[in-house]
Amino acid sequence: MYKKKTGIIGIVITILILIILVFVSNMNVENLSYIENIASKVVMPIQNGLTYLKNKITGNNTFFADISKLQQENEELKKKNAELESNLREFEIVKSENTTLKEYLNLSEQYGNYTTKAAYIINKDISNYNNTFIINIGKKDGIETNMTVISEKGLVGHIVSTTNNTSKVQTIVDTSSTVSATLSSSRDNLICKGTLEERGMLKASYIPTNANLIQGDVIETSGMGGIYPKGIKIGTIEKIQNTRNIVDRTAIIKPAVDFKKVETVLVITKK
Repeated sequence: MYKKKTGIIGIVITILILIILVFVSNMNVENLSYIENIASKVVMPIQNGLTYLKNKITGNNTFFADISKLQQENEELKKKNAELESNLREFEIVKSENTTLKEYLNLSEQYGNYTTKAAYIINKDISNYNNTFIINIGKKDGIETNMTVISEKGLVGHIVSTTNNTSKVQTIVDTSSTVSATLSSSRDNLICKGTLEERGMLKASYIPTNANLIQGDVIETSGMGGIYPKGIKIGTIEKIQNTRNIVDRTAIIKPAVDFKKVETVLVITKK
């Protein structure tokens, strides 16, 4: 009996739902929109209230406040980062200046027996044939052509031209350069020239037949030739090139100065 009543109630409810669906589907769209508006006015405040309550419980209500705070902190961090970068640049400049002064001091101590003028390189011209650079002192500083230019490591070259404020230096690895040299071990004389075959190196020629060449031997200026004073380091023997005729043998000399990295020099104004 109970099951029959339950079945009848279910049938009635189903019929009512079908009637409501038919009624709604046949309603005018405008009337439907009106009902939706009423439902929206009733439901939306409740939904907003529930959403606010949910956000309050989960902490989402602080989201936009946190975003604003993060933006402010980001701006502050950007300013601090800019200040740090500026301080770092200033530190690098001071560090570079200190390095330059230290190099000047070392040069002055090493070549204290000469009267010199300190300078730094402001421009370089390095190509297949040329290896020259410009320094920041000139005629007004007492600089003249053919004056010797040295660095902390050894011989750099000589002055080939001057203006009031600058001078042009031809380095010893320039293809037009020739240096009268001496083997430090045997005191044998030879000639060192810039070479195209071995860029950045020197080629030693006119080597005495009885000279004992050893790889690693130091080559110095001989003091002959009228430009370079005696005893300034030129470089070391890198490779010996023997020929059938010992008179024609040559050697490759690695300069003591790294011409790609040199920045500060001294000009010997009095020998």
